[in-house]
Amino acid sequence: MATKDQRPKTKNCAKLQVYVNNHPLELLPGMTVKHALIKAGLLKEVESGRKVYDEWGNELGLAGALFEGIKIWVR
Repeated sequence: MATKDQRPKTKNCAKLQVYVNNHPLELLPGMTVKHALIKAGLLKEVESGRKVYDEWGNELGLAGALFEGIKIWVR
């Protein structure tokens, strides 16, 4: 078992707040649209043919980057 000094330090890790269908989610920097959809429980909907859009109506890919405050919708 890892000692206290060897444990990963995640408490002070910066987090992004993103919105999926107007529901706020906290994700770690570097996570993608796919990660946000997994956390929101919406990945299966996208896999069945629905699309992901940003707040300006642009279609997003699953590998798309996220940034603080981004709003995405599954339609």
